Amino acid sequence: MGLTTNAAELVRQAVRGWPQKPDKDALYSLLHLLARWRSQMLSNTYIHQQGLKIRGGPFAGMDYVAVQTEGALIARLLGTYESELHPHFAAALEAGVDCVIDVGCADGYYAVGLARIAPQVTVYAHDINPAARAACAGLAAKNGVADRVVIGEEFQPQDFEAFAGRRVLVLIDTEGAEVDILQPDLGPSLAGMNIIVETHDSARPGALDLLMERFSPTHEIIRVDQQPKMVELPAWLRTLGHLDQLLAVWEWRGAPTPWLVMRPKVPAG
Repeated sequence: MGLTTNAAELVRQAVRGWPQKPDKDALYSLLHLLARWRSQMLSNTYIHQQGLKIRGGPFAGMDYVAVQTEGALIARLLGTYESELHPHFAAALEAGVDCVIDVGCADGYYAVGLARIAPQVTVYAHDINPAARAACAGLAAKNGVADRVVIGEEFQPQDFEAFAGRRVLVLIDTEGAEVDILQPDLGPSLAGMNIIVETHDSARPGALDLLMERFSPTHEIIRVDQQPKMVELPAWLRTLGHLDQLLAVWEWRGAPTPWLVMRPKVPAG
């Protein structure tokens, strides 16, 4: 079943199940579904027009995937994806890190991207999804950094202790499991690590406040919220309607997912 045919069938199913007066949540759910369909169609057009190289941002020039394991594809291809974090990645690398722990690596956008731009870094990329691990390994090989991207399965709080004393950047995006992974009492070496974590209060109510409480004794914490995207669009995308241009940089978020950028008050080493 093709993408459009599948989306249309999902719309029919949704409408058939509506009550006599569907509420705003039902309409929002349908809008979200159609927006994701259109975003994926734009991704397909991008690949047809320009191939799989990322256009902009810190990972410009990286060969990417044609089918993502999660989230918006075209925003990654354009290089606008989570652009709010770009200066924080640059600052962490400039300060000097020798390894990255990427938990929730998905298909390797960050794991491989960071390995490409920081040749001194080894990336330990973890995901509980076998398909994601395979995609990440394939992307690392495709970009010539397989020797510095170490693929792993589930990451436990105690596993941070294997990196004690190193100059580490921890990157966490685990749809709510950040609360389970980032436990300083079980991983005390976290006190000396740079951490960038996406929080998911919609999945784990109170996650953001809990993490701030856990790490405020040891880290300077900056909350980073998603901002509007400014980007020079490809010529073909500039000919499309404004809604398509907005959807091209949309990241499929259904609710706010602020990041916490946490820098140790007393760095390791």
